[in-house]
Amino acid sequence: MIKSEPTDSSKVVIENNFEKRTFWNRAKLELKKSPGTARFGMIVILFYIIVALFAPWLAPYGESQVFPIPYEPWGQEFVFGTDQIGRDILSRMIFGARNTVGIAVATTLLSFLIGGALGLAAAINRSWLDQVLSRCVDVLMAIPSLIFALVLLSIFGTSIVNLILIIAVLDATRVFRLTRAVSLNVVVMDFVEAARLRGEGLGWIMRREILPNILPPLIAEFGLRFCFVFLTIAGLSFLGVGIQPPLADWGSMVRETAMLIQFAQYDLKAGLTPLLPASAIALLTVAVNFVVDWFLHKTSGLRDE
Repeated sequence: MIKSEPTDSSKVVIENNFEKRTFWNRAKLELKKSPGTARFGMIVILFYIIVALFAPWLAPYGESQVFPIPYEPWGQEFVFGTDQIGRDILSRMIFGARNTVGIAVATTLLSFLIGGALGLAAAINRSWLDQVLSRCVDVLMAIPSLIFALVLLSIFGTSIVNLILIIAVLDATRVFRLTRAVSLNVVVMDFVEAARLRGEGLGWIMRREILPNILPPLIAEFGLRFCFVFLTIAGLSFLGVGIQPPLADWGSMVRETAMLIQFAQYDLKAGLTPLLPASAIALLTVAVNFVVDWFLHKTSGLRDE
């Protein structure tokens, strides 16, 4: 009986399936080995993502829908009551997840695009470009970012585009510093020098030689910068220059419901209302930090005792 050997195409399919199974098995193994804090952080982040994506279907009422019953107590119709003009707080909490988290993610991505690209260029081209960029970053970092953002938003207006651009540029200075620092350790390697001798361009060296070797610290920094951007947006909204009504935002919700704290001695639930958006901000920040701490420990190469 003649046995037929597998063809090249079948070998490719078998190898691809083996790689897929290996990847998923490794992912499951890493999740099983992860600490409880990291798992908790992943669950919280996943919950926030689901709420942000499906906010129009999860919210019982519209984002800016107004009812003629301001400061309605907690109940069946309005789970967390209403605010000072009669808007359902639960609905605004759900829509606030989409607005606050979505704008924070977009701002962080833009800051990494600006700071990462300039940091790589400065590390590779150690000439006048590095000096000019480094001195500009020093000047921007010398000014408190929150105060600087307040001034710029007061000048250029408080639109969402201005909010994203201003915070992204200010936060890109931190990304520039980190990217430049970690890239300098890679630029001196032999394989980068070999790429230069081959005549490879600056963009090719950045994408193919340097960026893959500095991704772990950049990914960890992305999580940390997201937390700072998220808190900055919430703080600006609390001060009245962030996300503007009628869009829901957790920072502005804290400001709008802050006066209910004084009624806590008469109605405890009413006094807890301002803490709901504040707790949502704190919970997401803690969850992201849990995941970042685990990722940093994982990529550091240190073994658990």
